[in-house]
Amino acid sequence: MISVATSDSGGGAGIQADLKSFLRCGVYGTTAVVATTSQNTLGVEGIHALPPEVAAEQIEAVATDIGADAVKTGMLFSAGIISAVARTVQRLGLPNLVVDPVMVAESGAVLLEDEAVEIYKQGLFPLAAAITPNVNEAFALALPGEPVDEERIEECARILYGFGPRAVLITGGHTASGDDLLYDGETFIRIEGELHDTRATHGAGCTHSSALASFLARGFGLEAAAWRARKVASGAVRHGLDEIGAGAGPVHALGGVITLPEEDL
Repeated sequence: MISVATSDSGGGAGIQADLKSFLRCGVYGTTAVVATTSQNTLGVEGIHALPPEVAAEQIEAVATDIGADAVKTGMLFSAGIISAVARTVQRLGLPNLVVDPVMVAESGAVLLEDEAVEIYKQGLFPLAAAITPNVNEAFALALPGEPVDEERIEECARILYGFGPRAVLITGGHTASGDDLLYDGETFIRIEGELHDTRATHGAGCTHSSALASFLARGFGLEAAAWRARKVASGAVRHGLDEIGAGAGPVHALGGVITLPEEDL
């Protein structure tokens, strides 16, 4: 597994969340860091992008030695980085690409340059086994300028599918029902999951998309992988660490899974 994403200095989202999710799902995680952020539970104070060729170099170094059964992309920030990642994934023929089009942080900070949106649609989405926007991202990508209307989520999914991914998974954490919507170009599948009343939601989307990629890497079909990914993401929110920081605390992908007896600590 390769996570191509951004470092979160607070440890709640980005590369750090991806690696925790990979561990939870039983796969070995590697990384290609495309940018760093200065952030905590209260917000993002700075974004510092690396040169696009550095992203490509990291992906190639990992893929040509360790290999990759799947690739997950998170916050890519710039058009140049997205283009470099797309070219490298395509050239190396990397399988099971899951694209999480991260656009806005939990705190409201903008995490994607305006000119990068079209590069996502034209360059990266057509290579994806699945894209995993939340409902706000889905509307921003499919129906820019339109207000979010849960009655139009299927319309969004159809439009996003038209950009070329093999499937669209609109995650439901920001909806009233909480259901995810999976669309493969023919069938809509509602994936139900628990909603939890907590402020510890930072990293939920990263955890969800990383889990989906992990289960694809392990050989599960798309629907089975999506149901399992939702369970992992929901569990991470349920065990969220709301005592950490003064803002949106991090989810805990390993909560309830890995524990040590007190005497072993």
